[in-house]
Amino acid sequence: MKKKLSGVKPVNELKIDTRSVEKQNTSRQSTSKQNTGKQNVDRQNANKQVGQSQQLDDRDRLLLQLLQENSRTSNAELARQLKLTAPGLQKRLKKLEDNGFIDRYVTLVNREALGFDLLCFAQVTLAHHQPECVGQFCQQVQGLPEVLECHHLTGEFDYLLKVVAPNRQRLEQLMSETITQLPGVDKVRTNIVLNEVKASTSLPLVESASST
Repeated sequence: MKKKLSGVKPVNELKIDTRSVEKQNTSRQSTSKQNTGKQNVDRQNANKQVGQSQQLDDRDRLLLQLLQENSRTSNAELARQLKLTAPGLQKRLKKLEDNGFIDRYVTLVNREALGFDLLCFAQVTLAHHQPECVGQFCQQVQGLPEVLECHHLTGEFDYLLKVVAPNRQRLEQLMSETITQLPGVDKVRTNIVLNEVKASTSLPLVESASST
């Protein structure tokens, strides 16, 4: 007499939802294709940037260097120094602008002449690193005019802020009432600059061109 095993289904009673399995496989394949596609796009963008950089000749680099030193230099003077015709200079300028080598034209203002006597760097550590918390912090920082730069760092601190203030009282108020109160901030360490040994916005384009 055969014993009946409880809790075990006969083989012919097992049912597999093949549609569900096919759907899962299709989803995995779709996700894999999306990831592969994104990686290909990233590689293409990186290769495009490298290719664009290689397209710069010595005159392009010298033109960029001259504009970094003084963006108000007349086109006639730029053309003279580069030994180009006026149309030739305009063509190069348009190429540099269209390809993103020239981001924008700005005027650098003397901060001390305008009363911003204090320059400091604030090292910020966040208590949490969830995307929502980090996003809120970055969004709030972008709205602070006294913060000239904000850099995401590796190492002990999460962010480095470059801050200007007219005086110590305003700096203390900015730190205690604003920056330390930003979303997710755990601690802030502030260092006041005693003397700017070097401050430049120019990239070493001519030097890099001559060394390659």
